[in-house]
Amino acid sequence: MSGPTRRDALFYAGAAAAVGSFALGGARAQTEGAPAAPAAAEGDPKAFGPERHGLSAFGELKYPPDFKHFDYVRPDAPKAGVFSQTPVTTAYNQNLSTFNTLNAYVLKGDGAQGMALTFDTLMARAADEPDALYGLVARSVQVSGDGLAYRFALRPEARFHDGSKLTAEDVKWSLETLKAKGHQLIVEAIRDLDSVEVEAPDVVVLRLRKNRTRDLPLTIAVQPIFSRAYYEKKPFDQSTLEAPLGSGPYRVGRVAQGNAIEFERVADYWAKDLPVNVGQNNFERVRFEFYRERSAAFEAFKGKKYLFREEFTSLTWATGYGFPAVTEGKVKREVIPDLTPSGGQGLFFNMRRKKFQDVRVRKALNLAFDFEWMNKNLMFDSYARTVSVFQGAPEMMATGKAEGAELALLEPFRGKIPDEAFGEPLVPAVSDGSGQDRKLLREAAALLREAGYVVKDGRAVGADGEALTIEFLEAETAFDRHLSKYISSLKVLGVEATIRLVDPAQYKLRTNNFEFDVISQRLSMAETPGEGLRQVYSSESANAPGSQNASGLANPAVDALVEKIVAATSRAELELAARALDRVLRSLWTWIPAWSKGSHWLAYWDAFGHSPEKPRYARGAPETWWWDEAKAEQAGVKT
Repeated sequence: MSGPTRRDALFYAGAAAAVGSFALGGARAQTEGAPAAPAAAEGDPKAFGPERHGLSAFGELKYPPDFKHFDYVRPDAPKAGVFSQTPVTTAYNQNLSTFNTLNAYVLKGDGAQGMALTFDTLMARAADEPDALYGLVARSVQVSGDGLAYRFALRPEARFHDGSKLTAEDVKWSLETLKAKGHQLIVEAIRDLDSVEVEAPDVVVLRLRKNRTRDLPLTIAVQPIFSRAYYEKKPFDQSTLEAPLGSGPYRVGRVAQGNAIEFERVADYWAKDLPVNVGQNNFERVRFEFYRERSAAFEAFKGKKYLFREEFTSLTWATGYGFPAVTEGKVKREVIPDLTPSGGQGLFFNMRRKKFQDVRVRKALNLAFDFEWMNKNLMFDSYARTVSVFQGAPEMMATGKAEGAELALLEPFRGKIPDEAFGEPLVPAVSDGSGQDRKLLREAAALLREAGYVVKDGRAVGADGEALTIEFLEAETAFDRHLSKYISSLKVLGVEATIRLVDPAQYKLRTNNFEFDVISQRLSMAETPGEGLRQVYSSESANAPGSQNASGLANPAVDALVEKIVAATSRAELELAARALDRVLRSLWTWIPAWSKGSHWLAYWDAFGHSPEKPRYARGAPETWWWDEAKAEQAGVKT
């Protein structure tokens, strides 16, 4: 809702926030906001500058200090009704299909969706700006001239749900605890936080290390604030179904472990009238429903078990919405633009395993993937082929041959990365759409032979006598048709492939510990990538349990370019380094790019109202939506 979700916490780390599986189917004026790494102030570089009302990666802020609300909300939206949905994204320890703990900020367990609704943060995101934050618990922030200290002045009215005051001590305890005991992704994201000092009950100072990342202040500012007093009596890092004490716009309501969790709006929420909250948090209840299979979830939607659905299955979108409630106008469908980077979605090789360490093998396996056939025969031509991890962000995608400043970034690695990185950006091969493109399969077979594989009795056998086999680890059957077609092509090459279906808890455990051959995954890229790239592509994340580095990529050139992005002091510098990184990642073939589309497919029971324009960098639902009692009655929807 108004406070940042866990996706936002990763977003401000410049992260590619992991999503369970891939989908089926102008310049602004700068206000007085402080940049994350400001220019040195006059005099003592340790001295703090003037109070600021917001932060962004490069100092750009759309809203002035006296803004009343975000442009994309309805300020007088009614507070009523219920918004119910199934999970569509995951972060940290979450699972799309189940949950067994309300502690969503540690590695242990399967975290419940929506827990971020119960916790406030120092600052809150503006969803119509790439990375801007404005004060929530913090009324203002001051930045030292050297950019290594941030002084947050807290609002004296900030309260937890039990009425106790939220103080600088709570901020200090929360950040220190997350750094020591939080999920590995959080630990990595805030590792350059050097110390947290309490100057007064309502003033906290964050001191950062000299080589800290550009977006570290933004990442810290959206971390949840916990009650120190509450956790003095409870271990922070345990799995538990006890609702923690929060301070956010919602509190935990009904919980049915593994099936559903409901959040209740806090009527006397202390921050309800702040500019970052006006027109948001409009529903009396917010509920998440969990289903093992997409087909079961769709049937539940048709039966009004939940009211809002984002559709990710092209077959269902094309053929499934002919049921009576749709024809009668009680269920509405909308296609709204998704202007955010879609990121990398596809099949990821576990390169920690010897059989995937030869790039020729990975190239061969890419050639056997017939996207054109799948898109036409399984997905109603609904998608475009993904070619880059920066898909949807053209300013960060490589074009043409490397030259100029981009070439200069790559030149130190000549001979250490594939030569293809210096030429035209590599893209997946386009098949003839027959489902078994002989030309591409011949090329794939030749690459396997170069890698030492010989087909004997229909099996590709390596020099070590081991047959090349692949197990696709999945937690649902939604991709069976796609993978089955791919498996049939692999069989032509002598590659034995199977699908291994496991329950959601086992899937989470195995992926956390990298116990898989290939998994399907979607990584949603931030508009201003930074620290999060380390979590996905750096050598140090390759073997960290729970890491988003699914492929186990550990490459010095990638590390160096990620650091260039992380350290960039302007958007132009960031985009230049991103294009160089894009070239290198494409040349390594660590994954099989799948598909993407620049829109959201929404279906919902007609009980809601929403603004005609959604925020630029968010879906807008449920954040900016509201309950329409008259519509709900007409659609036969009750709360």
